[in-house]
Amino acid sequence: MESLLPFALSFAMQPMFGAADLWLIHVFWNVEDIAMKLVVASSNPGKLREFGALLAPLGWETVPQGELGVSECEEPHGTFVENALTKARHAAAVTGLAALADDSGLCAHALGGAPGVHSARYAGEPKSDRRNNEKLVADLAGKADRGAHYVCVLVFVRHADDPQPVIAEGEWHGEIVDSPRGEGGFGYDPYFFLPDAGLTAAELDATEKNRRSHRGQALALLVDRLKNRRA
Repeated sequence: MESLLPFALSFAMQPMFGAADLWLIHVFWNVEDIAMKLVVASSNPGKLREFGALLAPLGWETVPQGELGVSECEEPHGTFVENALTKARHAAAVTGLAALADDSGLCAHALGGAPGVHSARYAGEPKSDRRNNEKLVADLAGKADRGAHYVCVLVFVRHADDPQPVIAEGEWHGEIVDSPRGEGGFGYDPYFFLPDAGLTAAELDATEKNRRSHRGQALALLVDRLKNRRA
């Protein structure tokens, strides 16, 4: 793979370059040193779509777990990090590949952090973004504090018994609105309002969302930690 350093430098010198783009250069820099093949331990179409966009510049060969016959594993734990680690070890054990897993969700401040790790099934089975959002808005009715944040915890393991998993976390802060806005994203995005942008997450284009999001932040940190481990 040719070095991406010239690309990173030329990108940084563009007039439109700003702080929001710093993580992209950080990821590109010497990325060939950590190129690898790995299984992405998720069956969520929205997450897979975002991971595909975020991981493409890295030159990593990624395969969704479903393509390798890996079923979804249980997520019995009360914390994002424990669930992400469980999913990563499960995918690595089945495939024999390095694995990347995330556990993520929305935490509403007035609800004590709920839906939290139960975000995907907040309104029960079967999973439904529509019903989850309806329940969230109903639970926040009459609450003065509409603050919330997305959390993403990423876990990378070299193999199923990796004693030193690499863990990274990102948070994305905003507010919950009563009516949906926008057609993009997934999950709670149409209700997740960003005061600084004046838009919901569902109104952002995909590139801007990936620059801002909890998942983009966590991935940039994960890559940095992988690079430092190899240094």
